[in-house]
Amino acid sequence: MGEETKEVLLLALPVGIGATIVMDLVGIFRGKVLKQPAADYGLVGRWLGHMPRGIFVHRPIGKSPPVAGERIIGWAAHYLTGIAFAAILLALFGAQWARHPTLLPAAMVGVGSLAAPFLLMQPGMGQGIAARLTPKPWPARARSLITHLSFGLGLYAAGRLTAALTAQ
Repeated sequence: MGEETKEVLLLALPVGIGATIVMDLVGIFRGKVLKQPAADYGLVGRWLGHMPRGIFVHRPIGKSPPVAGERIIGWAAHYLTGIAFAAILLALFGAQWARHPTLLPAAMVGVGSLAAPFLLMQPGMGQGIAARLTPKPWPARARSLITHLSFGLGLYAAGRLTAALTAQ
């Protein structure tokens, strides 16, 4: 493994965790101030927890039987996904980006990360592609966009903080 690869993997941890924290803080704000429903990562854990049993699609996930430890599974997956998208950002734009973060690449990865819920999670949890089977698809899509834009801003903010803390 080359030095650049090691650096990318090492930097993906604080950048991904920091970005996910920013996304979660925006979610808390939206719940408290705007009265919008919060993401239920326990249901993500339920979805993932059924996969080893060969069940990949639910109609809807809320009616599927609970899985032991689903909250922990869901929250762990949430943060691991944040780290993975940070690694994608750093793989695409290099460890140099982490030394001098810019907003555009982070925002692009944030918006690009919408592919995960739109094409994988929402269909798998019974909501259809891009939430098309929900009662109000466009507000659901807008919430997803805001969530993932906040993740992109979080990538930038966490990148800036990491750069400041690791400057030599």
